[in-house]
Amino acid sequence: MRQTIKSFICEELLADDIAVSDLEDDYDLLRNGVVDSLSLVRLVAWTGEAYGVPINEIEIAPEDLATVAKIEGFIERHSSVPA
Repeated sequence: MRQTIKSFICEELLADDIAVSDLEDDYDLLRNGVVDSLSLVRLVAWTGEAYGVPINEIEIAPEDLATVAKIEGFIERHSSVPA
């Protein structure tokens, strides 16, 4: 799952500015400006589509999606799709 998350971030949010292998699990996407309000919406929508996260039924804080590791934990807690 972590590799898929990194691929989405690198391909969709970073436009291949960084290689998947170079994106650290604990790199803060919010503080470093990778994820802004628009890309945060895209990331939330993607978790809903890709992993069945009921985005309209749960409370989501930006900090839940601050790092690859946090995104993975968020998906694991809320996903209806087996990992």
